[in-house]
Parts: sequence; structure tokens; C-alpha cells
Amino acid sequence: MAEPRTLRTYQYVTGPYEKVRELLHKRGQELFQRATRTAAERADSLAATLKVNAAGFQIGVDVNIRIESIKDEQSSTSSSRGAAGQGQVTRVALRWEAARGTAFFPSMEAELSAWSLSATETQLELYGEYRPPLGAVGSALDAIVGHRIAEASVHRFLEDLVEAIRRELA
Repeated sequence: MAEPRTLRTYQYVTGPYEKVRELLHKRGQELFQRATRTAAERADSLAATLKVNAAGFQIGVDVNIRIESIKDEQSSTSSSRGAAGQGQVTRVALRWEAARGTAFFPSMEAELSAWSLSATETQLELYGEYRPPLGAVGSALDAIVGHRIAEASVHRFLEDLVEAIRRELA
């Protein structure tokens, strides 16, 4: 089995932390699905699509996203996993994997952290690990191009999530 690879990205939401926190608690699953769903979204679908452009080709795979837990904590120290300084942080544990052909695509375990930067701005950070598929062959492909595709996919997912949150707050 391949060693896990770490990914980290962050974005900002123009909106107060309390409203972002409330959306994550009440409608998190819906927001995560919407953030990765294609334009031909189906209301009854539990699958979403992660897409990324690689060398001019669009690569996409339907994924199942699951919220493992959502918790609010007090943050009192700087951390590599979000929320520098003091204040409240919301942490959402996520897991996703390909809806089909799971042996051919990486699975991801991640934590989305949200905290207030100011009265009108919230930071979201996604920190996670994925395991390349296909053992040694998958690890070699990951080193060549797979890690860049995974990074782009996670970055795109967070951008789409921020956009979905912004629309909800508008």
C-alpha cells in the first residue's frame, strides 16, 4: 500500500465566521456536494464530481463525500492545521473516494477548518492526506503527475466550496 501524501490549501470567505459556521453545521453535506457537482446536477445524487485540467485535458471522477464529524473548538495556539491565535474554530472531518473504480483512484481523508479573521472575513483551510492507488505503480505515477492533479483537485474543491458559501451568504 502506498504511503499517504499530504495536501493543504486555504481560501477566504467574505462573511462573518458565525454565519459560515452555521452553514457548515446545518448544510455542510449539501455545500460539499454542490462544490464538486457538475452543471448537470441531479437532486437525488449522492455523488459529486471532482474535475481538474491537466495538460489541456479535463480529468474528472465521480466521488462520494462523507462528513465524518463537525466540531467547534477553542483555539489557543498557532497550528499547522488552522486557527492561529485565540478564538473559535470549526473543524469538519471529511472523507471522499471514487464512486466507481475505487481501486484506480486515490481516497482522501481531510479536515476543513474555519475561523474568523475579522468581523467580515473567515478563513477556510483544507488539510488532508490521500493514498495513491495501484501500489508501487500508483506511487510512481503520483510522483510524476498524480500529486499535481490531486493538488489542483483539492484547490478547485475549496474554491468551489467558498463560492457556494458566498452564494448562500448573499
